[in-house]
Amino acid sequence: MPLSVGDPAPNFTVKDTNGNTVSLSDYAGKTVVLYFYPKDDTPGCTKEACGFRDNYAQYQGKDVVLFGVSTDDEASHKAFTDKYNLPFPLLADTDKTIVQAYDVDGGGYAKRVTYVIGPDGTIAKVYTTVNTETHANDILAEIGL
Repeated sequence: MPLSVGDPAPNFTVKDTNGNTVSLSDYAGKTVVLYFYPKDDTPGCTKEACGFRDNYAQYQGKDVVLFGVSTDDEASHKAFTDKYNLPFPLLADTDKTIVQAYDVDGGGYAKRVTYVIGPDGTIAKVYTTVNTETHANDILAEIGL
């Protein structure tokens, strides 16, 4: 069962697409969209990532940070990012620390779930049902951007 609205968002520290260290705590005071997806460069995951890419400009300048998370490694994320020109970091959760903390472990992959984490560090919204073609727009509408 995924975390619920009002729960504190578990902190994490992992590497991103470019090998940079990313910690959730570094983004205190900002809204964080943390979207989990099963696998790089698969049809549904590509639609979802490209939806975020196509709407990314609306997230910028509004204290909103966007991260994609899967259990793929940095090299896979880099190839996926380069192939589709993704402007946001993908987090490499190869040891499943984040997927387990957020209770989205699908047994070898991350379930497709999105958390919107408020500036106070608590879960503001949970999406357990995701339409990969409209998800980026759905979140923008929900958080008022």
